[in-house]
Amino acid sequence: MSEKTVFEKSIPGRIGVALPEPDVPPTRVPCDLLRADNGLPELSQSDVSRHYLRLSQRNYGIDNGFYPLGSCTMKYNPRICETVATYPSFLRSHPLLALADVQGNLELMFGLQECLREIGGFDAVSLQPSAGAHGELSGLLMMRAYHDDRNEGTRTQILVPDSAHGTNPASVAMAGLSLTEIPTDRGGNIDLQALGAACGSDVAGLMLTNPNTLGLFEQQVEEVIRLVHDCGAVVYGDGANMNALTGIMRPGDLGIDIMHYNLHKTFASPHGGGGPGSGPIGASADLAPYLPGPLVSDAVGDDPASRYELSTPKRSIGRVSTFFGNFGMMVRAYAYILHHGPEGLRANAEHAVLNANYLRVQLQKAFQVPFDRTCMHEFVCEGDAKQAGVRAIDVCKRLLDFGFHPPTNYFPLIVREALMIEPTETESLQTLDAFIAAMLQIAQEAETAPELLSSAPHLTPVRRLDEVKAARKQNFGDLGR
Repeated sequence: MSEKTVFEKSIPGRIGVALPEPDVPPTRVPCDLLRADNGLPELSQSDVSRHYLRLSQRNYGIDNGFYPLGSCTMKYNPRICETVATYPSFLRSHPLLALADVQGNLELMFGLQECLREIGGFDAVSLQPSAGAHGELSGLLMMRAYHDDRNEGTRTQILVPDSAHGTNPASVAMAGLSLTEIPTDRGGNIDLQALGAACGSDVAGLMLTNPNTLGLFEQQVEEVIRLVHDCGAVVYGDGANMNALTGIMRPGDLGIDIMHYNLHKTFASPHGGGGPGSGPIGASADLAPYLPGPLVSDAVGDDPASRYELSTPKRSIGRVSTFFGNFGMMVRAYAYILHHGPEGLRANAEHAVLNANYLRVQLQKAFQVPFDRTCMHEFVCEGDAKQAGVRAIDVCKRLLDFGFHPPTNYFPLIVREALMIEPTETESLQTLDAFIAAMLQIAQEAETAPELLSSAPHLTPVRRLDEVKAARKQNFGDLGR
C-alpha cells in the first residue's frame, strides 16, 4: 500500500459530520504531532451509512436464518433478555461502587447462584468464570487444591474421553496437569474397560462431557462416576451441553463433583464472534470450599443497604476474574430463567432433543450416522460421498447456496468427515424441513453432479476461498465491492 491510503469512494471536500464550534479556547498543536496527510477518507453520512449497512447484510447470524452449529448452541434468544441487560441501573453500575449502592445487583447475582445451584443439583455456585473453558480451568485448579489438602499432590493425571469438548486438553495443560485419553466404545459411550484400567492412585479426576460431542448421553454414566470415585478421584462435568438436560436431569444428583455452565449457550447470552461469555461453576459439598470467590451471600438482615454481602469460601482458589465476573451475562441469564420458569426450561430441553432426533432420522436416509441411537440436542453424521470424491467441506460450501449456515464440520475428530448438527429448540418444523430438503438435494447432487459441490458456493458474494491462504495472507481490499 502506498503512503497515501486509497479509498474508492472518497471524494475530496465531502464532509460526513458537522462539528460544533468549540466551547473552549483553541490550543496550538505541537508541530511534531501534526501530519501533512492523515489518510482518512472524505465521505458523506449517507456514503458511510450505506457502506456499513451493506457489510452487515453480508454477515450471517441467527437473525438471518438457521444456524445449526453443533456443540455451539446458536439459538434465538428472547429480546427481553437483551432489554433487561441494558437497563441503566445495571449497565452503568461501576464495579468499585460500595456494596450498599449495588444491593440490587447483588440480589440478582444471589438469585442466579441459587437458580443454577438448583438446576445443577450442587451445594454452591460461583459466578466468577467468564467462559466455558475458563470454568474448566477453574474446576481443575479446584481439583488440585482439593488433592493437595489431602496430601495427595501426586495425583496429576486427568482422564479425558476422546468424545469430550476440544477445550478440555488445553485446560488440563494450563492447570499444569497431564492428560490420559479414554477411547469411545462401539455404542458411542466411554469405554468402561479402558476407563477402569486408567483409574489409579495418580488420577486427579475425569472431565466428563455428557451429553458428549457425539450428541449422545452416556448410557453407563453412573458406573463411570463410580469407577472414578473408587480410585479417589474427582468427576468434573463439562456443562456446555446442558441445553439437552435442563429441567430433566441434575448432574449433581449423579455424583458429579464440579461442573461449569455455559450461560452463553443454555441461558440466553449471545454466542459467537469471540464473546461475550460466562461460565459459572457449581460444586458438591466436598468441593464447594474450593470455589473461586467471591460469592454472594444473603445476610437476611433488616437493613436493605447491607442484606447481600460478599464472601469467599474457606479454601477458595481465589479470584479467577476481575471484580465479580461478566455481570451483563448474568443479567441476561437470570432474566431468561425467570422468564421461562421450571416448566419452560424443561420444555426447551425437550424440544431441542426432539428437533435433533427429527433431523437425525430424516438425514440418515442419505448421510451415514455412525452411532445410530437416540441422540440428545445434536448428532453427528458423515458428510462425504466417497465414490464421487465429495467431502464434508463440499457439502457445507454447497449448503451456503441454499441460504443456510453450515453445521460444524470435522469435529469431533473420532468421526470421519464429520458434520455435527444442532437445530436447538427455537427452530420451527418448517425451517427443519427446508434444511432437510436442502441436505437431501445436496446428497443427490453429490452422486449426479459432484462438480456442483466441489466448486460451491455459487451464489454468495465471495466464492470458494483457498482457506489456508486466506488465513495466512488476509486481504480485505475487496470487501466493500
